[in-house]
Amino acid sequence: MPPGELIKRLRNAHRLSQRELAYRAGTSQSAIARLENGDEDITWTRLRSILSAMGDEPVLERKRLTSRYDPGDLMRDRDMSPEMRLANGIRFNNFASRMALAGAEARAKNARPA
Repeated sequence: MPPGELIKRLRNAHRLSQRELAYRAGTSQSAIARLENGDEDITWTRLRSILSAMGDEPVLERKRLTSRYDPGDLMRDRDMSPEMRLANGIRFNNFASRMALAGAEARAKNARPA
């Protein structure tokens, strides 16, 4: 969740106006609005200060990136020469093209009246 969305959700949960939160956090209402709208980047220190003004504390966590690429495959590709990576890319592109054509042919065949 973006920091601005977190600030807005918590502010609403605590039933505070932007002006009230700004007063507690020692900033302006317009600064809170800019943060909530994502119009201004926020530092960890400032986020912590604003959340502390509401009696909350941010917690930083990590999560594994979702990727369509296997990390092992990426490492193997990285060890290949540029020529080998290019050849692999061309082979994959040819394979993907054949699959796309086969899919289009199958759809066309199924679309014909019996």
